[in-house]
Amino acid sequence: MCNDDTVCKLKNDFHYTLSKFSHEIRNPLTLISSELQMIASAHPEVEDYNHWNDVMDNLAYVTDLLDDLSVFNNAGRIRLEATDTCDYLKTVISSIKPTLDYLGITFESHIPESLPVLMLDKIRIREMLLNLLKNAWEAVPVPGGKISVSAFSKKSGICIDIEDNGCGVSKEQLNSIFQPFFTTKESGTGLGLAISRQIIEAHHGSISIESTPGQGTVFHIFLG
Repeated sequence: MCNDDTVCKLKNDFHYTLSKFSHEIRNPLTLISSELQMIASAHPEVEDYNHWNDVMDNLAYVTDLLDDLSVFNNAGRIRLEATDTCDYLKTVISSIKPTLDYLGITFESHIPESLPVLMLDKIRIREMLLNLLKNAWEAVPVPGGKISVSAFSKKSGICIDIEDNGCGVSKEQLNSIFQPFFTTKESGTGLGLAISRQIIEAHHGSISIESTPGQGTVFHIFLG
């Protein structure tokens, strides 16, 4: 059985390797992107080439993947500060509401006037919440989509429920939903939910999911 020092070393080696990999790939990728932009600027006719958009889309995908790998690699590293969770949640929700209004998605929030103060990394928790909300709005029908966020106190922490009336997830898919690179979407890197779980677990919290195909999904989050 591995002791704590061995596990810690393996984790550090993994983070270093992933960071090194991302860095080594990103540099030539940046050069390729710049050179393609120069070609398009000097020869606009290349944009009429049948596969030009495919090339640019694939390049954008690899760039997004490297960005998500970087976030995934650092999701467990947090800086805690005392946070009024009531005000904080209301601020995060107000920042996303204009986007949902623009998309024509009905949005409801149920945040009580009093919630406990918790030690949180505000940047990471915001990132987690936006990941889950983005996952919800990509799943709901437009028009007709509905998303709700509810929060309530539980023991010395808080529970947050994010619910949507989207396409839902099958029982078979639920077993893999938080695994890195798993996705049910046509596009995307499959790292959003894995990153969210890492952030929550770094705060010694938990996340679970309930979903019914064709009816919707609820994410249950606990932070203590």
